[in-house]
Amino acid sequence: MSAMKKCIVISDSFKGTLSSLEICGIARQSIPKFFPDCKVVDLPVADGGEGTVECFIQALQAQPVTVEAAGPYGEPVQAIYCRSGKRAVIEMASTAGLPMVEGRLNPEKTTTYGVGQLIAHAVKYGCTEVLLGLGGSCTNDGGCGCAAALGTRFFRENGEEFVPTGGDLSQIAHVSTAETKERLAGVKITVMCDVDNPLHGPRGAAPVFGPQKGADGAMVERLDAGLRHLDGVIRQDLGLEIGTLPGAGAAGGMGAGSVAFLGAELKPGIEAVLDMMDFDRHLKTADLVITGEGRIDGQSVHGKVISGIARRTRPKNVPLIAIVGGIGPGAEEAYELGVTAIFGTDRPATDFRQYPEPASVYYQHTLEDILRLIQAVSRR
Repeated sequence: MSAMKKCIVISDSFKGTLSSLEICGIARQSIPKFFPDCKVVDLPVADGGEGTVECFIQALQAQPVTVEAAGPYGEPVQAIYCRSGKRAVIEMASTAGLPMVEGRLNPEKTTTYGVGQLIAHAVKYGCTEVLLGLGGSCTNDGGCGCAAALGTRFFRENGEEFVPTGGDLSQIAHVSTAETKERLAGVKITVMCDVDNPLHGPRGAAPVFGPQKGADGAMVERLDAGLRHLDGVIRQDLGLEIGTLPGAGAAGGMGAGSVAFLGAELKPGIEAVLDMMDFDRHLKTADLVITGEGRIDGQSVHGKVISGIARRTRPKNVPLIAIVGGIGPGAEEAYELGVTAIFGTDRPATDFRQYPEPASVYYQHTLEDILRLIQAVSRR
């Protein structure tokens, strides 16, 4: 591949060992040693949780913006998002993240109000496209706090206006999004969402994610009832059926609230990332794409990053190499998705008596990976 002129490196992190940023740094150092004329396009990716903004700062050379906003309990915190032209990337973990409430967990009281303040700040300074990451939240307010910061009005039965949290969603009698629609006119909000949980019920936000946020059994029931009530109010006042929408239960119901109150679109994280990073434009002139994750096997092969990238590279006939930490049974299914070859980074030798499969199988897999790579190169 002496004529390789452009290589894209876009890898997930190897959890606990290598960040996406570190992987991109290694690639920038190593690739020029062998292909000095090759342009390396490094696109660090994150799944919407903590670290998402940092990745986009590097990938888009985006401008970090520090804003004082409301934290999980309404206290002022310094939150960072980033802007690139008229695009903004925001992670809700910066104002409503689980680590921010360590030792004081209470999803009945925490709020997403600060998330709405960050969106409002981005829009005020001219952003017309917002990418919002939902990972790692400590909230269960159905996104009501975020919506309130953007002008949505919530009323109790007696007409009193208030900002609902997870513990008083059942007190909402009416909701009005008129001001929010006006403030967000012409603004496209895309939400990174990699779960398909509905808003309420056994697989809903409270039963599935509530316990890790500090909810015991009784609180889970109260939170779930509140989200069920919110679903009814949204249906009644906004005419929207969002309770069973896949992803509605993400981040304590923030998925549902983003769609109902902000007019947002829920997208798989990798799809939203690739669109925001103009991946298809970079791909047009690429000779090779390198991706990866900590481990690949039959269960993870259809996961977010590798499969999402394969869906883009395969139609363009661009070779896609996956460099992963470990390779487990079923990883070969990735070839059907469009991955060209898989290479594991685990180097220590294993006692042959501990091999779960015959050595001949491992040898065959490695040889076939190399042959796949040679085959891909010969076709270019």
